[in-house]
Amino acid sequence: MIPPISKLLFRALTRGPYTRRGPVAPDPDGALELAAALGERARAKLGRSLAIREVDAGSCNGCELEIHAVNGPVYDLERFGIRFVASPRHADLLLVTGPVTSNMAEALRRTFEAVPSPKWVVALGDCARDGGCFAGSYAVLGGADSVVPVDLHIPGCPPEPARILSGLLEVLERAAKG
Repeated sequence: MIPPISKLLFRALTRGPYTRRGPVAPDPDGALELAAALGERARAKLGRSLAIREVDAGSCNGCELEIHAVNGPVYDLERFGIRFVASPRHADLLLVTGPVTSNMAEALRRTFEAVPSPKWVVALGDCARDGGCFAGSYAVLGGADSVVPVDLHIPGCPPEPARILSGLLEVLERAAKG
């Protein structure tokens, strides 16, 4: 008789990992090309990589899951020179998710003020645009533009990674045009 731990180990070794397969080449939705264009545009506009500070202003974390997907091994933004930073003082772009709650309004305002110029603000998802399904709640002030000036809204609940990439590229293209 095989002990239970040996059965589990044998089963894991013979069946392989239970992970999702990454995109096959060529990239069917063009996300890798979008990420490459985004990295090139950031270097052209800033002379270096794009630094993003993400602020969750009260979301359900659906948008954060898509941000993790964009930053994960499938899309891997860091290889294109796009990185998320912990401090707003090192950021070029503020990425706001979720509706702005009354408890997060001051923190969002201070984070915006700490980002050095030139700076851009992107509202990611329907909730960051107008409060989404949380609009009208006693604890929700509205979208990100009720507290800070927003340069671009990326729609979706939550927006898929390709839409996030194209939105970030749009911000840099607008900045290049002035």
